[in-house]
Amino acid sequence: MTDLLEYRVAEGVATITMDDGKANALSHAMIGAVDAALDRAVSDARALVLAGRDGRFSAGFDLSVMQAGPEAARDLVAAGGRLCMKIYTLPLPVVVACTGHALAAGALLLLSGDWRVGGEGDFKIGLNEVSIGLPLPQFAIDLAAARLDVRQLTRATALAHIYDSAGAVEAGYLDVLAADPLAEATTVAAELAGRLSAFGFAGTRRTARQALADAVLTGIEADLIHFDLDPEA
Repeated sequence: MTDLLEYRVAEGVATITMDDGKANALSHAMIGAVDAALDRAVSDARALVLAGRDGRFSAGFDLSVMQAGPEAARDLVAAGGRLCMKIYTLPLPVVVACTGHALAAGALLLLSGDWRVGGEGDFKIGLNEVSIGLPLPQFAIDLAAARLDVRQLTRATALAHIYDSAGAVEAGYLDVLAADPLAEATTVAAELAGRLSAFGFAGTRRTARQALADAVLTGIEADLIHFDLDPEA
């Protein structure tokens, strides 16, 4: 347990529960804590659950950093992009327990997982960047294109539509809803840990996702060179 997350392992399943006591914003500290926990999970477990605190999965990037200037914003978004690609290519099945609101980078974490269990409630889920004066970076577009229903792609990205839980399933941010998303995600992860070949999964993961991740990571600095908040937003 750190000040930002809890890490535990049981029956082959590692669980990372983000909880900063507030909105689970992706600060450099939170990104670093999750990144380190992912490394532990690869060594400790056969499947992973990534969860948030009750009512809040993640509100996205830390706005205090995003508003500190273009260089600070670029550095944080690049760090978040690398974290998403690490989750996207992790050699373990990643089951996400979306325990509440998931906005902006929080929604990108959903798109990075394999199976996403959402909570039944009046939650807001989606990429709201364009509505708050931010362009979506390439890695966000790539993740959205890879995971969202193609019929919802423009609405979810350029039009910054925010979905409720049921709509998020239809769009592709989530796969199923459950009264207790963490319990359901843990059950799914345990089933995957027991059923899947680790060797087979890791090889299939590389084939399916590594090329996209390599392209994102190679180009992320160039993609973000002009990244900044709209001064009039």
